[in-house]
Amino acid sequence: MGAALVGGLLDGRWDADALSIAEIDSERRGALEQQFPKVRVVPSAAWAVADADVVVVAVKPGDVEATLETALPALGAGTLVLSIAAGVTIARIEAFVPERPVVRAMPNTPALVGLGASAIAGGTRATAEHLDLAERLLGSVGIVVRVREPMLDAVTGLSGSGPAYVFLVAEAMIEAGVLVGLARDVATKLVVQTLLGSATLLAQDPSGPEALRAAVTSPGGTTAAGLRELEAHGLRAAILDAVSAATLRSRTLGAG
Repeated sequence: MGAALVGGLLDGRWDADALSIAEIDSERRGALEQQFPKVRVVPSAAWAVADADVVVVAVKPGDVEATLETALPALGAGTLVLSIAAGVTIARIEAFVPERPVVRAMPNTPALVGLGASAIAGGTRATAEHLDLAERLLGSVGIVVRVREPMLDAVTGLSGSGPAYVFLVAEAMIEAGVLVGLARDVATKLVVQTLLGSATLLAQDPSGPEALRAAVTSPGGTTAAGLRELEAHGLRAAILDAVSAATLRSRTLGAG
């Protein structure tokens, strides 16, 4: 996710000289140097954060404390700490970097192709300017919404985990295509384009999903027959339960 953000910033014409990446793993560091030859890549967080306006914490949740402890001596008093580490609360981050403004974010994996959906929440010292800066950064890889921190668990359950739900639906549709006689490669192409086209139509048409679904559902037709089976097997309820379960799990992880 961190690499996706760097790529998005570069595509958005941010100055490569203004960016630094800290990566302690030597093999990964070498890969990042090849991927971003004009960006400074260093082995220590302390080396990367000196004189920074904003520091993006893009590490595993269990590594956040150690990373920020390493960075703290070189961290400027007014430097914004933007965390995309899942489940690590603002209060915990503020304890690791006292007196610094903190913004917590929940992005999702479509950021890898510049189509992510992120939500941000500000800490006790985060101003409107800090939130604007965080939105500009994450906006380089998709859309950004602002929520209160307790709602980030719901964001995690919906859009954070959401790509996995879509991928599962894609898998099932491909298998269904094979079941009814299509070659797997043909079924795959049709499903991928169907999902892409439907999402694009949903994004561009203001009428919303219910109206779009109704428009493709002729009375007594093939789509109506298919939708009847989905409803009979509880698809809508299953999605509601999945988002609720993922939200609850996020709250549990955030509570330690």
